[in-house]
Amino acid sequence: FPCRPMLGVIGLAPKGELEISTMPAGKHGGNLDNKINTIGSTIHIPVNHPGALLSIGDMHASQGDGEICGTGVEVSGDVLLSCSITGSSEIAENEYPITETKTHWVTHGVAVEDIPRATTIASEEAALLLTKEWGFSMEDACVFLGVAGDLGLCQAIHPDKG
Repeated sequence: FPCRPMLGVIGLAPKGELEISTMPAGKHGGNLDNKINTIGSTIHIPVNHPGALLSIGDMHASQGDGEICGTGVEVSGDVLLSCSITGSSEIAENEYPITETKTHWVTHGVAVEDIPRATTIASEEAALLLTKEWGFSMEDACVFLGVAGDLGLCQAIHPDKG
């Protein structure tokens, strides 16, 4: 298998909570376990508290989509990252994490146990991103996503129970 280092957990402190686990994932990020959260990716996460309170971890040398058997190749390692606040961007209107790569924008439909609902959230977040960031009408965004959008599953092993 190829070596594709990625962070399984990247998140900020959620709204109103004093203490939470990194699992399950939610609007704040957390245990996203998405292999695209890797070297060169930009991850946009809504900030809910002063200082954002960033948490990262759960590094993998490689992991497939869906985390089918409950794990990837777990490793230790060092992470060099840059953080900035982009509150003036239209992306700030999205409620869930968004990963930006050189070629794609990926919305995350998380915080639900119901996989069809998670796909709806990811699709709604993608349509919102298209309307706010690139000026699509909602109708055009839906048509565009139907023709050119891809829907994937990266965290099937640890769905939220609440």
